[in-house]
Amino acid sequence: MNLADGFAAQVLSRAREETQDWKMLINNEWVAARSGATMASVNPAYDEEIARVPAGGAEDIELAVRAAKAAFPAWSRLHVDERAAYCKRFAQALRAEAREFGMLDAIDSGNPFLAMVDDAKKGASLHDFFAGLGMEIKGETIPTPGGGLDYTRLQPFGVVGRIIPFNHPISFGAGKLAPALIAGNTVVLKPADQTPLSALWLGKLVRECFPPGVVNIVTGDGPECGGALVAHKDVRRIAFTGSVETGRAITRQAGIKTLSLELGGKNPLVIYPDVDIEKVAAAAVAGMNFTRSQGQSCGSNSRVFVHASIKKDFMDAVVALTDRIAVGLPELEATQMGPVVTRRHYERVMSYIEAGRQEGARVVRGGGHAPGEALRKGCFVDVTVFDQVRHGMKIEQEEIFGPVMSVLEWTDEATMLEEVNDSEYGLCANIWTNDISTGLRMADAVECGYVWVNGHGGKRYKGAPFGGFKNSGIGREHSLEELLSYTQVKNINVTF
Repeated sequence: MNLADGFAAQVLSRAREETQDWKMLINNEWVAARSGATMASVNPAYDEEIARVPAGGAEDIELAVRAAKAAFPAWSRLHVDERAAYCKRFAQALRAEAREFGMLDAIDSGNPFLAMVDDAKKGASLHDFFAGLGMEIKGETIPTPGGGLDYTRLQPFGVVGRIIPFNHPISFGAGKLAPALIAGNTVVLKPADQTPLSALWLGKLVRECFPPGVVNIVTGDGPECGGALVAHKDVRRIAFTGSVETGRAITRQAGIKTLSLELGGKNPLVIYPDVDIEKVAAAAVAGMNFTRSQGQSCGSNSRVFVHASIKKDFMDAVVALTDRIAVGLPELEATQMGPVVTRRHYERVMSYIEAGRQEGARVVRGGGHAPGEALRKGCFVDVTVFDQVRHGMKIEQEEIFGPVMSVLEWTDEATMLEEVNDSEYGLCANIWTNDISTGLRMADAVECGYVWVNGHGGKRYKGAPFGGFKNSGIGREHSLEELLSYTQVKNINVTF
């Protein structure tokens, strides 16, 4: 495979060398899987293997959990300001190499290079954010009769299992360590088996910035490696981001453990006829995440409900905007949209596009493999927009997790709202109207955990709790709520 950018080849070579040929990190030591087994990491732009990484299993999880458990007492006894200093140092180190980590993610995941540089910086910023929140880990005093004392303390769980998805490897791999660590826990991180490379290379920064055992990184497939982590008796807190199907499996396997699950979304964008067409079309395209992750985002506004009176103008504007998206090799700076993550996922997305056609929806943009000789071998789905989608169609109900937008028209608000809420998911919604009363009324009425009024998914702020209703998950992220979720309440009653 000849990468189209010299910097990309240099990064891949350097990361391989600095991880001792893609080893896992346990107790700050580079290790192979105990079984000696490996698995392939495939570049989706060329559909070629670029690395072999350890196929970790139950033995490796046992060693990682043992290391994390041994590190926990000393780590949890540190004052929160000391833990914050470690995390800030880690953030600084990651930020200094954001371009390198961004390029490795571009090669491994297919996401555009510059978007992944931004992801690396976001991962670093979450360590700074949660470091600043650390002093909010505090208890309460409870009034008691008779002169006694009753108070609470928030204490860490111990070992946290953190399982991350393929769509934002470095952002999630780095950033989602932060709340668990600041709260005083130690972590075993299990990256997605499709995109393990940046998490392994992150081990270099972990070794530089944290004591041994505080963060451990184990690669392997979901059922064996992830399953062993979820089931381990010494892992009392599990955090997972990924599919509903896997979330259900984790719930069954975890038993009586504390879970947070950030799962899927089939998010509606509702457009009233009083809006500025150009602005809402731009928001719809941005919120679909075509240009950050090929639509592979739980927050993408993949269902668009537009009022019939403005639908034609809206569709024209969306097609014009999507025609300008530069689909290309992910390692190039000019690329705005790359390939989906694997050949298997490519086929899955294509099957949904065919299902949409079969059910009577009309493709107005894309609908096949992205054009261009350089893209021929890779997993490139073209930017795809469907018109004439009806409620209940497969492409309207199921999460495609690809660059496919479905547009429905509405005339009656009550019927539209019923269709918006008739979904197993409840993650996000977007309401566009110039009438603020309508916007706030609809924000209350939609059944989801995060609503933008005249905004889109690119406008998320640290401190605002992110999470879903229904099958979209359990718990909230990027907020004080997430930090406190990595603690458990102890009540202490004292009689003098």
